Amino acid sequence: MSAPTLDRPTPVRRTLPGPDGLAWTVLRLHRTALWVWTGYAVVSLGLLLWLWGPGSSTAQHAFDAWGYDGSQDEAHRGASTTLPFADTFDNVFYAPLTLTRITAYAVAVFAAGPLIGRELELGTAQLAWTQSVSPVRWLAAKLAVPALLVTVGTGLIVILYRVVWNARGHLLVAGIGPRDFNFSIGPATVANALFGLAFGVLAALILRRTLPALAVAGVGQFLVGRFRGNSWPFQGRYQQPEIPVHSKAITSGGAEIRDPDCFPDQSCLDQHHVTGFTREYLSSPDYWPRQLTETGILLGLTVLAVVAAFLVLRRYQPKHVKPNPPGTKKAAA
Repeated sequence: MSAPTLDRPTPVRRTLPGPDGLAWTVLRLHRTALWVWTGYAVVSLGLLLWLWGPGSSTAQHAFDAWGYDGSQDEAHRGASTTLPFADTFDNVFYAPLTLTRITAYAVAVFAAGPLIGRELELGTAQLAWTQSVSPVRWLAAKLAVPALLVTVGTGLIVILYRVVWNARGHLLVAGIGPRDFNFSIGPATVANALFGLAFGVLAALILRRTLPALAVAGVGQFLVGRFRGNSWPFQGRYQQPEIPVHSKAITSGGAEIRDPDCFPDQSCLDQHHVTGFTREYLSSPDYWPRQLTETGILLGLTVLAVVAAFLVLRRYQPKHVKPNPPGTKKAAA
């Protein structure tokens, strides 16, 4: 007679952490956008690292030989010799700044379209709400996951950009370019992208149609950008103050003198005993007041857009019908 076999308990399958997997669901559903965002961050950070290193070698060599006149001449010469398909250091330096401005539009359009608008239009959001996921938790996950990615990615780009500016800013041609960059890159850059995310979500919830939401989000972000470019404390292109600059020539004895402007006469440098040059942009007293004020305004608008989005979401909440108390008769039809 065989001994009875005991039923072994079925092992419990481990699930990924998170509130009902909402965060992981958002990542899986929008994995294409996640890869695009990762590619943008990697390209931008890689370009900045290149500018910090070999990308600035030609301009630095010209600066070491002739000072600011040398780097200015190199900036107008043509392609850089450090990378066959790259332009001069002065031109490539501003490419990541252009990408960050384009990204703010891309975030707003993505939030209005694939993130929220398409799901409302196709009914997948309403289906999720019937699967024990409340509309509030659904929207919270839709906002939190992209906001975290935007903050981390844009924040890393801003930090590395400021490092490159501090180390290689002396190689840039003076004028509107360095001023515009200095007052544009900072915490307000991150706040601007977050505002695009919140505004896109709000537009999608109000319109509930993908294409109209895309259009409204893009136009709204454009108007905010235009306002930022023409109103204090926002970073108007022609309204920024001059950045203080310290530029000197160094003699063989280690003394700092005024740049004799010898380019391209080597005998002139020998006559003044010049062996090197130094040039740096000093911190502007207007930078932090402008940045903090702009960041505060953008974050305030972001909070207002998020609150408005949750208020609009209330119309999607199912209406609960109160049951009749015991002992009462239903009204006749």
